[in-house]
Amino acid sequence: MTSHALAFGRPAAAAGWRALLATLLVALLIAGCAQQPVSPAGGEATPAAASAAPGEAASAPAGGPELPTQDLTEQTLYEFLLAEIANQRGNNAVSAQAYLDLAQRTRDPRIARRATEVAIYARMPETALAAARIWYEADPKSVEALRTVTSLLVSQDQLPEAEPYLQRVLATSDAGRADTFLQLNRLLGGSRDKPATLELVKRLAAPYPDLAQARFAVAQAAAGAGEDELALKEVRAAARLAPDWELAAVYEAQLLQKRSNAEAAARLAAFLEGHPKSRDVRLNYARLLVNQKSYPEARGEFQKLLAEFPDNTDVLFAVAMLSMQLEDYVAAEDQLKRLLALDYRDRNTVRFYLGQLAEEQKRYPEALDWYREVTRGEHYMPARIRQAQVMSKEGDLAGAREFLRTVEASNNQQRVQLILAEAQLLREANQNGEAFKVVERGLDKLPENTDLLYDYAMLAEKLDRLDILESSLRKVIRIKPDHAHAYNALGYSLADRSLRLAEAREFIETALKLAPDDAFIIDSMGWVLYRQGQTEEALKYLRRAYAGRQDPEIAAHLGEVLWTTGQRAEAEKIWNEALTKAPANDTLIKTIKRFKP
Repeated sequence: MTSHALAFGRPAAAAGWRALLATLLVALLIAGCAQQPVSPAGGEATPAAASAAPGEAASAPAGGPELPTQDLTEQTLYEFLLAEIANQRGNNAVSAQAYLDLAQRTRDPRIARRATEVAIYARMPETALAAARIWYEADPKSVEALRTVTSLLVSQDQLPEAEPYLQRVLATSDAGRADTFLQLNRLLGGSRDKPATLELVKRLAAPYPDLAQARFAVAQAAAGAGEDELALKEVRAAARLAPDWELAAVYEAQLLQKRSNAEAAARLAAFLEGHPKSRDVRLNYARLLVNQKSYPEARGEFQKLLAEFPDNTDVLFAVAMLSMQLEDYVAAEDQLKRLLALDYRDRNTVRFYLGQLAEEQKRYPEALDWYREVTRGEHYMPARIRQAQVMSKEGDLAGAREFLRTVEASNNQQRVQLILAEAQLLREANQNGEAFKVVERGLDKLPENTDLLYDYAMLAEKLDRLDILESSLRKVIRIKPDHAHAYNALGYSLADRSLRLAEAREFIETALKLAPDDAFIIDSMGWVLYRQGQTEEALKYLRRAYAGRQDPEIAAHLGEVLWTTGQRAEAEKIWNEALTKAPANDTLIKTIKRFKP
């Protein structure tokens, strides 16, 4: 008798008990399994004697596992019913333990399998592993049992214990070995010790040096452990063993991209010379060209893909996104509408981008129609916010604000998005004071939200409330010490006013350590150096910032330092370039007027 029996009472000892239980058991197995919260995969997990008449021993079905010979006793029937009724009532923990107890006593692989399934569903990994071990021991020919034990050991980070099981999995079938190696790193992905994972994969792959998938698995594990050179060596070995294998070429390019976009592009281009119809390689090549900002070349590759796969939705979507980036709105719209006609799986995303296209072309009523059709998914809230922005562009600021207040937010993150969106509408309407009040009301309800605090500080800067700016940014830094832009904003605000320059520089240096490639932070470093009189050093940072991002405010700073150091022709050239792209930027205009009134 298990301790769990107390949940349902002690079975009666009357003579009719066995017949009653047998009847209930048959009824349960025939009618109840389809309704169970957890049902066995690939067949019914019944006790060994379930199909036998009371008092008779069970026999193994033809071709199935060898089942233990035992009588159907009151105890067996009772414990089985206990486990099933607990499962039916949603008490999965009781059910899993009851099944494990029964599996330990009967050594029946079907019961052990059922115990494993229920324990996994109940999120009881140790119970599941104990049951899976019994399942595999009772049915050592079961590949499913072997894989389940292996998976559970790996998920519990027991790599040494999992290794012999993994070796058996790889040895079970020549036909399935390649697929097992391809799935190996996904299986081992939860392991926290990446070097140990790499050593394990190397040992598993060692008996199969001529199997491309084995070498590929080592490459993946090496990359996960940070050993990129070994990863490159192994993926190239895989490519030599299987020269037509697209996955190896793509993965090698991904590894090469860490050190050189040009090398990665060359690898994919070389593969395409011999395999011009390789869709995945060409798609990755085209995306790499986009990353390199080689847009005309990328478009050429996408056009080749479209010619070869005119109805491939992934290709159509990629072409549409590239066309948007190139501001070819006609082509982008054509591809997105084709996606809708082809019943693309994510229609809400397509509608959102069609709304953006219409908005960019100032077809505001059409944009509103598209945004309204975005009914769910990751673009639902952005669509509502853009809807309000379009309403404001049409001159209905009050209606846009009211609309945002009617949008239902399901969590605090969405509430913050709506508050910031309303503040942005007011900011764009030059109503910074009202925007400040909107964010302030939001902070009354969410005083520790760093997004609200940061925006509050930026609005305080517009209103010349340096006290609120500093206190808000310091609070952001206290809550989120790795918030690079909070350090940067505080340092820049001080430097721009020539206040506490040494302290301002410390803030910006901290920001630069946190985000060394951020163009705005690099610009701030140049600006504080300029304020400290270190113009030559300042120019190095400002040129680097402008090369990384041709923003009008960065252009204003770079132009000012160039002008003050006598390089006026270059300063004018940079200012004029920036004015062409951002003719209404306030900082740029004021800077130019100071030097060229």
